[in-house]
Amino acid sequence: MPSTGLIQAAFVGLVQLPVQVRARGFDVPGKQRRCFPCNQRVLRFRTVHRQRGIIRELRACAHRVERSRATTSLMPPQEVDAALASTLRASGVSASPEYLRNSAFHIPDYETYCEMYTRSLRDPTGFWLEMARNNFYWRDPNAITPDSVYRYNFDVRQGPIQVEWFFRAETNICYNALDRHVEQGLGNRVALYCEANDMDDMDTHRAITYAELLDMVKRIARVLRRQGVRRGDTVTIYMPMVPELPAAMLACARIGAVHNVVFGGFSAEALAGRLLDARSAVILSCDGIRRGPKRIELKATVDEAIEICQTRDPSFHVSCQLVLRRLGESMLPNLTMQAGRDVDLRVAMEEAVSGPDDAIEWMKAEDPLFLLYTSGSTGTPKGVLHTTGGYMVNAALTFKYSFNYQPGDVYFCTADCGWITGHSYVVYGPMLNAATQVLFEGVPTWPDPGRLWAIVDKYQVTHLYTAPTAIRSLKKAGDEYVKRYKRTSLKILATVGEPINPQVWEWYHQVVGDSRCNVVDTYWQTETGAHVVISPPVRGFQQKPGSAGVPFFGIRLAVLDDRGKEIPFVPGQESEGYLCIRDPWPSCLRTIFGAQARFENGYFKPFPGYYMTGDGCRRDGDGYIWITGRVDDVINVSGHRIGTAEVESALVRHPAVAEAAVVGMPHEIKGECIACFVILADGYTPSDTLRNELVQTCRKEIGAFAAPERIIWTPALPKTRSGKIMRRILRKISEQGRDLDRSVLGDLSTLADPSAVDAVIQSFLS
Repeated sequence: MPSTGLIQAAFVGLVQLPVQVRARGFDVPGKQRRCFPCNQRVLRFRTVHRQRGIIRELRACAHRVERSRATTSLMPPQEVDAALASTLRASGVSASPEYLRNSAFHIPDYETYCEMYTRSLRDPTGFWLEMARNNFYWRDPNAITPDSVYRYNFDVRQGPIQVEWFFRAETNICYNALDRHVEQGLGNRVALYCEANDMDDMDTHRAITYAELLDMVKRIARVLRRQGVRRGDTVTIYMPMVPELPAAMLACARIGAVHNVVFGGFSAEALAGRLLDARSAVILSCDGIRRGPKRIELKATVDEAIEICQTRDPSFHVSCQLVLRRLGESMLPNLTMQAGRDVDLRVAMEEAVSGPDDAIEWMKAEDPLFLLYTSGSTGTPKGVLHTTGGYMVNAALTFKYSFNYQPGDVYFCTADCGWITGHSYVVYGPMLNAATQVLFEGVPTWPDPGRLWAIVDKYQVTHLYTAPTAIRSLKKAGDEYVKRYKRTSLKILATVGEPINPQVWEWYHQVVGDSRCNVVDTYWQTETGAHVVISPPVRGFQQKPGSAGVPFFGIRLAVLDDRGKEIPFVPGQESEGYLCIRDPWPSCLRTIFGAQARFENGYFKPFPGYYMTGDGCRRDGDGYIWITGRVDDVINVSGHRIGTAEVESALVRHPAVAEAAVVGMPHEIKGECIACFVILADGYTPSDTLRNELVQTCRKEIGAFAAPERIIWTPALPKTRSGKIMRRILRKISEQGRDLDRSVLGDLSTLADPSAVDAVIQSFLS
């Protein structure tokens, strides 16, 4: 083996840099480790060129001496500085003087945000070590050391994709979210204001303190343990937005079980697929719910799903279904409870007195925390796996800094816990910060479109986090529903789920927020676990309506062209391409459950060395990120790459358009052309004149090459229950037209209203 002196001498002019770099081919980072192929001791030296900011690695073991190719593990300092300087000089919508005057700040100004972001890139080990140690409880804080903060491989050419954070430490996320706060004297702080679906259902309108929530969680944890649930078992939760839902999630985390929350609107077929894939023998369910004016019997759906599972796989067995009696005997007098399997959850909780099964299960940071199934591009759901320690750190810190949450604020996220937003920004993020929040069982338009604003006034909500889909529907209902209420408590208006059109952003800001609230757009995914791009609500940051903003701490974004080459940032110049992430972040997904190959092929194989988000983006001359849509939603018209989000944004600027979805359609000459499915606002009717106006709007806003070939008037669009438009269905309809084979539409069980597909087909063919 070469001597240390000879190896060091090979790097004249270079200086060692104490930062974490890619651990390609090594089990753990450091100077002396073992090589995977030969299991011999390895020397590795990490160096950085003073001027160029380029990392080089030298690996030496008994069977080889290899000088690796130069790898750009760190963004060159010049590029970091240029990007930050540009965002500091950007012009846009400034935070209102009232917001700045009446708010305290975790980060005093945007310059400080930029300083923290720069440090998170240049010294990720030091940055995340400090964040983890200072903000959370670890069983042994000394277990988090500089050489155990993280290790990873993002390059499929170098071996299996692997990401680990704080991998020698142990913690429990439930303890951090509840016990820690109660022990610190915050037990009487309100954790949840529970708002039922029906405004006159006063029995379920209640406030639950952190001490009361902890007691509820402990009782559910005892029930689960007494039903045989052990560390590592998967528990499926199929419940509405009642307090027992987040309590059940925390109870699973408390005892080391992996929770698998399935949205309470999924069909029996969809639920069965998730039960079988997760191999979940215990289910927490509910007799039924009221969603808006509708009554939905959930247990009947679960019973049917169990039967489907047993038909598909006779070896699969559900040992216990814990049923919450939400509607009760008065509304569901004939509820069937199967002896030996079905258990009344509330009765079991009352009987679950304190005992030896109260012990917290201390989990390794890389132990699984939850599975969450998300739709794949093929329509086949995939189980995204998140682990404990890294997810905890990222969910908590993004909540704190993205929303600038302060003690005394009241936060309200409208998302369901069946989606990642409900996991990260209803349960874990807020509770890790001891936040007070509203938990809403109903829908924003019931009993009328003023419901959200009534809730804001009732609980003096300061932070509202909702989806552009909901905002558009409330905007369509008219300003009068908003202006019935004061809304003077609001400080932050945040959005999630999809790009927000500038005119919807402006309505949200001017009408809902009276032009005095900060609008925080957030871009992230089920796979990222936490915010990736945000519009930080700090002094000096210029908001740009429609832009997602700038990267969060530790997120090293890259814009790649069609060849996979990174497009460097140049101040004043725009660039467009695939949005990717170069290095790991704490809440990065670890795998697709039971499908490592699908995980690697979908996210890391397209561009080795990068995580591919699957989204396209435009990075403007100030460094702001604009999401242009899924990469499979990019239309190539005569060589022009056009993002569907751009065309949709142009269409909805017209007052006649309530909603629009854009896809590509085959064209004999252009190769591909633009097809627009349009829902008209109230008071407007289809006409050739209106069609021409919309075409001219797109020409004006984007360019002549973006003029739609077809505009299809439709009364509905196929959407998931979270409000996501299923554009793959629209593409198939546009591609096949009258020759459409419905089997190619894939799984439609995730649609909120499957009849919307028939309406779209009829509109397209008429």
